[in-house]
Amino acid sequence: MSQTGDIQTPLMCGLPDDIAFFCLARVPRKYHAVLNCVSKRWRDLVSSDEWHAYRRKHNLHETWIYALCRDKFEQVCCYVLDPNSSRRHWKRIPGFPPHSLKRKGMGFEALGKKIYLLGGCGWMEDATEEVYCYDASMNSWTEAACLSTPRCYFACEVLDEKIHAIGGLGSKSSTPHSWDTYDPYTNSWKCDFDPNIIPEIEDSVVMDGKILIRTNITPVTSRASAVFYEPSSGMWQRIDIDMAVGWQGPAVNVDGTFYVLDQYSGTRLMMWQKEIREWVPVGRLSSLVTRPPCRLVAIGKNIFVIGKGRRTVVIDVGNAGNMEGVMVSTSIPNLTSDDEDDDVMSCKCLAI
Repeated sequence: MSQTGDIQTPLMCGLPDDIAFFCLARVPRKYHAVLNCVSKRWRDLVSSDEWHAYRRKHNLHETWIYALCRDKFEQVCCYVLDPNSSRRHWKRIPGFPPHSLKRKGMGFEALGKKIYLLGGCGWMEDATEEVYCYDASMNSWTEAACLSTPRCYFACEVLDEKIHAIGGLGSKSSTPHSWDTYDPYTNSWKCDFDPNIIPEIEDSVVMDGKILIRTNITPVTSRASAVFYEPSSGMWQRIDIDMAVGWQGPAVNVDGTFYVLDQYSGTRLMMWQKEIREWVPVGRLSSLVTRPPCRLVAIGKNIFVIGKGRRTVVIDVGNAGNMEGVMVSTSIPNLTSDDEDDDVMSCKCLAI
């Protein structure tokens, strides 16, 4: 069928296109791959910004979790989890960019309906500015606009619908104190510099409209150094010591509350209480269900603790029960002898 004829064909026979769109937009996300196979019009619709915006506006969007992992062969791979599925398990995403299979220190971020894989370096390869993009609605990888500055081992966060690639290592001496900002509307990166950006970034999170980053815990001070980015001033500033001292693991923001997973003695979930400016223990997780080192993501009131081999534990912090100090949680087992040693480097959420 010609392109003209395909455009003139209604989305659904006997229905105006706006009504057909209304019906199709309510199809659960797990069936979108099937919709893509019906016709070119349906495929174009499912991958369109209009579809994505409509589902979000009417609270029809569903959030899936994406994990960047490294397997026992030291190759990088990407997995996806539908947390609402009746048979929850991690699925490997095909077509991973071959140039990135052996790279380390890559950035990993979700924006809109796409996952971005940024920068990185290798044993015989300097830091790169390459960026690859995975379109979750089309299940395909493409090249994207390159970073302004080659980077590896850097922080990556989304703020105000823009990706920020912060600090890290690169070919320039200024790289550890600079950051790149990606605007999807212009498909371009802009580089800025601030001497307050800390080197050797270990973790990052977005809280209260600010980007927070922290370093490794140093043996001299036995605590991490942390700074935050204030968009109104465009500057980086030091985080108060009382908050920074308790940030000793992966962090996540749940409805404006800052949670940290302390992994230095078992796995214990901590919460920052802004009103009294103190860290409060929420509870510890059983060593039988977690496999540190872990990463955290949040969907609603649920925190997903994703450890080695993608072993996943779900904690409902809105209703966090305790049994003798151990938090009540559910787990998502998906281990085989082939993947139980996979390291999880980063996890992000993407809603469609």
